[in-house]
Amino acid sequence: MTRKELIDNIRSKRSCLCIGLDTDIQKIPQHLKKSNDPVFEFNKHIIDATKDLCVAYKPNLAFYESLGPTGLRSLEKTIDYISDEIFTIADAKRGDIGNTSKMYARTFFEYFDFDAVTVAPYMGKDSVAPFLEFSNKWVILLGITSNSGSNDFQMITCADNKPLYHSVIEKSQLWGSPENLMFVVGATHPKKLNQIREIAKDHFFLVPGVGAQGGDLEAVIRCGKNEDVGLLINSSREIIYAGSGLDFQDEVRKKAENIQQKMAAYC
Repeated sequence: MTRKELIDNIRSKRSCLCIGLDTDIQKIPQHLKKSNDPVFEFNKHIIDATKDLCVAYKPNLAFYESLGPTGLRSLEKTIDYISDEIFTIADAKRGDIGNTSKMYARTFFEYFDFDAVTVAPYMGKDSVAPFLEFSNKWVILLGITSNSGSNDFQMITCADNKPLYHSVIEKSQLWGSPENLMFVVGATHPKKLNQIREIAKDHFFLVPGVGAQGGDLEAVIRCGKNEDVGLLINSSREIIYAGSGLDFQDEVRKKAENIQQKMAAYC
């Protein structure tokens, strides 16, 4: 998906909502567990209930890999089910030496045909570059994450007196462009969003941490928005586990619609 197509979809739907498909088979409604593929059936209901409200879906690979081949088949069916008009993100956090990263890139961009993959920048340019070689595909680089442990390394002051996350975001803009490079910027750091927007004025941010992790939606939009909106704000557990009964998808839709309506004023 191109940048223009993504922006047009945000404007059309008046939404920058990304829904995380972190599907835990232990948490899905009991009646779905009787189906041949409970994970896919759950995802299918989530997608059917929310596809007009969101602009992206983000499966977290850990939830599928933990089930072995069965889980990966569920993932493949899920991606095939999602409309091509909706941005898809493989939340995989890959990143290794160049030849290995090339294989990871082929996995997510060629085999599964995701639009984007999250990538860890710790090993530097040669571990990220192979992902940037694919036309109309995106790298979403970990900048500053929403977990409490982000303080352990991401906030360390470097020799130039900038925090490490600042250096990562600044340096990596030499590798990609706003057409193929986004950054993960956690919603639990809203005061830093203004600073990061100054560093990366035109890049999209994937913002996790709204909802169950305590991030404030409206603060994130105020601090992180640019002229093109420039945000994909992710909510996972708060939406997908909003209901647990036979009509759970109705509660899912209500929760997603509530978030989308708050976004509409800004999109």
